[in-house]
Amino acid sequence: MKINQVRNVVNREFHCSATSSKQSLLLVALVRAVNHTWCVMGKIITIANQKGGVAKTTTAINLSASLGQLGKKVLVVDLDPQGNTTTGYGIRAEEKKQLKTTSYDVIMGLARPGEAVVGTRFRNVSLMPATGELAEAEIRLLKITDHSTLPAPQGLKTLQLRKALLQIKDEYDIVIIDTLPSLGILALNALAACDSMIIPMQCEPYSLEGVAELFTTVKRVKKSVNKSLQVLGIVFTMTDKRLMINREVIRAIRAKLPADAIFHTEIPRNVKIAEAPSHGEPIVYYAPDSKGADAYLRLAKEVLKRI
Repeated sequence: MKINQVRNVVNREFHCSATSSKQSLLLVALVRAVNHTWCVMGKIITIANQKGGVAKTTTAINLSASLGQLGKKVLVVDLDPQGNTTTGYGIRAEEKKQLKTTSYDVIMGLARPGEAVVGTRFRNVSLMPATGELAEAEIRLLKITDHSTLPAPQGLKTLQLRKALLQIKDEYDIVIIDTLPSLGILALNALAACDSMIIPMQCEPYSLEGVAELFTTVKRVKKSVNKSLQVLGIVFTMTDKRLMINREVIRAIRAKLPADAIFHTEIPRNVKIAEAPSHGEPIVYYAPDSKGADAYLRLAKEVLKRI
């Protein structure tokens, strides 16, 4: 909480109601100040699923761009050594070689987070890019000596990103973290750093097993380093209602989980979504009239209602 914000709101409220007792008025002012500050503080959302090919990166890119179009100031953190989110925002391989500071430098404590943030040509969206160098972080973070008494996953190894993002999160309305398809040290850093997570899920028979493992990891993270971590919801991706297996999987998963655990919006299998990354543009810019763009805008609106 920013103390100046609290002070300003308290002062404003205190002078608005001279008829109330000072003690009661101050209490009301403080409550309003806390609520006001909580609303404007940056929310950190991790896109995670240890299973590959479920559209994590696609969701990170297109959800963040959609939130930007809706007027939210967004930071996208690429925490995948493949750097596909970075590429999806228009930074090509040659340009990646010229990046002086990336998410690797931030998570290893070699640079301040603001130094790694670059602008994009898309409305309200900034990016903390990644390159293949980030793969080294997995090895180096594991070598950090940790004498904490926290249960696994423990201490310093998983708090590097959290410590960094705390320095800049309030400069943005929303921070979106894209993760690699694993539950290794980088993914655990992302879970330790965020307020909530979104789980993209492809509609196939083995999807629920992978999500069950992810929920187990979430429980471990909540017990150790991030007690406030919440699952914002599961979002079905690459859906094709013409396929019976898609319909059956969706029906089975919705039957097993609470209604609020799953987003109403489903992301359809869409050619334009598949084409957009090769053009270095989110779907809402590459093909704004497509079904894919409409789906991600609807998902963004649903996310804003949940956070």
